[in-house]
Amino acid sequence: MEKRAFLFSGQGAQYVGMGKRICEKSKTAREVFDEASEALGYDLKKMCLEGSKEELTLTYHAQPAILTVSTAMYRICLEEGIRPDIMAGHSLGEISALTCAGGIAFRDAVRIVRKRGEFMQEAVPVDKGRMIAAGTREAEKLEEICKNASREGRKAVISNYNSRTQYVVSGDKKAVEEVAEKLEAEGIRVSYLNVSAPFHSP
Repeated sequence: MEKRAFLFSGQGAQYVGMGKRICEKSKTAREVFDEASEALGYDLKKMCLEGSKEELTLTYHAQPAILTVSTAMYRICLEEGIRPDIMAGHSLGEISALTCAGGIAFRDAVRIVRKRGEFMQEAVPVDKGRMIAAGTREAEKLEEICKNASREGRKAVISNYNSRTQYVVSGDKKAVEEVAEKLEAEGIRVSYLNVSAPFHSP
């Protein structure tokens, strides 16, 4: 017997315009956005659809936005008779999964991730840290490159071991950029993540 899993994304998935199509077509989606906006005290839908990329990327905006879109899509799936047997999430997505599973009331979850984002952004000011995804099978070599880039009070570490062929590096901006340059010089694919702080790092 087949089982269906819903996997909820973490930060970096946000983009200006997200939620536009579902809000145009679904009353349920619009109601979810309205509920989130009321809980937060500002128009989240307007920020998602009309705001700037820089504003939406700030973690205290990105987290409520991703949670809201995830919840809206989940509720639409339920209306269509599409139900999961299992739910899981990556980082912030864990909270989205827990919310959709009924473990946290949506209004509470929106406020929680907003406050979570504020604390996380306070820990590292905007533009002080970076994150990259690296497509490589050589974890030990990547660890060594991070170690060599960690000096003069700055640090870069492997923060996510996503798979045997993809790792995420987080840390101080200059250290992470040095890691990226060394990887690219060796022909290794590097992608900068669309986040405002170096999450999952010391």
